[in-house]
Amino acid sequence: MENIIEIKQLNKTFGDVKAVQDLSFCVKEGELFAFLGVNGAGKSTTINIMCGQLAKDSGSVVINGLDLDRNVDRIKADLGVVFQNSVLDSALSVYDNLESRAALYGIRGAAFRDRLRELSDRLEFGSLLKRSVGKLSGGQRRRIDIARALLHRPKILILDEPTTGLDPQTRKNLWDVISDLRKNEGMTVFLTTHYMEEAADADYVVILDSGKTAATGTPLALKNAYVGDYLTLYGVEEGVVKGLGLNYEPVRDGFRIVVQSTAQATELILKNPDVFRDYELVKGKMDDVFLSVTGKKLTGGENK
Repeated sequence: MENIIEIKQLNKTFGDVKAVQDLSFCVKEGELFAFLGVNGAGKSTTINIMCGQLAKDSGSVVINGLDLDRNVDRIKADLGVVFQNSVLDSALSVYDNLESRAALYGIRGAAFRDRLRELSDRLEFGSLLKRSVGKLSGGQRRRIDIARALLHRPKILILDEPTTGLDPQTRKNLWDVISDLRKNEGMTVFLTTHYMEEAADADYVVILDSGKTAATGTPLALKNAYVGDYLTLYGVEEGVVKGLGLNYEPVRDGFRIVVQSTAQATELILKNPDVFRDYELVKGKMDDVFLSVTGKKLTGGENK
């Protein structure tokens, strides 16, 4: 896959605050890319620079083969952005919101109605078209936010905390739509989120800390590099577990042993077949990776 986003040595300061420091990363075409960091880590600053809403101090940004400094308007046409806070006009109906947005891209008349029908079927908001946005629930409004970002068939969809505050079913429905777009249209998705189960599904992850790159890699590579596996053993006495000589902790109905890798777990099981009759091996989670890398827990809220 080719790089669709290339950022090199990006810097941005606000007075004495170094929001982004020598930041470099690439995003492959068609992948789900997770951009993680606590509040103030530099995520939204980077996104605003990519979208042409904020001037960088130095560095280069190339999107879909175009240099941001010379092609900002063309790059904007390739981007669809779902901001953390809705940018819809609460006083207008869903139809009027989407019609006015589509007009900015030259999508009018029959072309708009066709695209609206397609999106309303996919995102299931056909019954909401005449309702004012201000009367929608959070999940309904988020569906319209995504439709707004998709009107012009962007090559890259930027999702800035897209599911914050949504119930699990609505979150699942939105991710089903996004997965379908990636599969059938080859869309690249650039995601910021504090839901680590969403980041765990990404093709590639960049973790920021204080405006700098703290760690990069696939979720599996990051788990292998920064956290161990957990081997939960059931139906044994604590003395038997203690005799294995590894760190462990009691859990409901058993004991959880920390192992450095799947290979170590396999070796342990093969050496002690009489002990490991009922067990479960689980890899460390992305929450553990984030905490190990930054020393902080990732929580929701406004990004900077």
